[in-house]
Amino acid sequence: MSVNTFLWFDSDAEEAANRYTALIPNSRVVEINRHPDGSAFIVTIELDGHPYTLMNGGPGHPFTDAASIQVIVDTQTEVDQLWDALVDGGEPGPCGWLTDRHGLSWQVVPAPLLPLLNSENPTKAAAVATTLRTMSKLDLKSLQDAYDQA
Repeated sequence: MSVNTFLWFDSDAEEAANRYTALIPNSRVVEINRHPDGSAFIVTIELDGHPYTLMNGGPGHPFTDAASIQVIVDTQTEVDQLWDALVDGGEPGPCGWLTDRHGLSWQVVPAPLLPLLNSENPTKAAAVATTLRTMSKLDLKSLQDAYDQA
């Protein structure tokens, strides 16, 4: 058995696959199944070892932010670089979410945020959560400050 995420694109699955694999370390295009005219139909990729299948299926099935790809990175520099690259041509969203130029939703999360939100001190965790809700791109220093000052 295997579990794979399947994403339906209108017509730009190959472009998205190339972009995503260039932005996410340890990623690659695995295979491209093409129509007789040479255009991509099914594109199989791995993003940091996680399998995804991207299909050019035509219009009528848009992405929503009800499902997103979450990328957890180690540093603010990585948040800034990945966020800025993914949101280019897309739209920023709340609390670390963004929609890229293909309409796919992402969350770019700094790993140090997770222990702050999971703090055994509920006042500190609540302060972090409150601050997080005021942000689009996450700012680890501001989140840490909220924790420290609570």
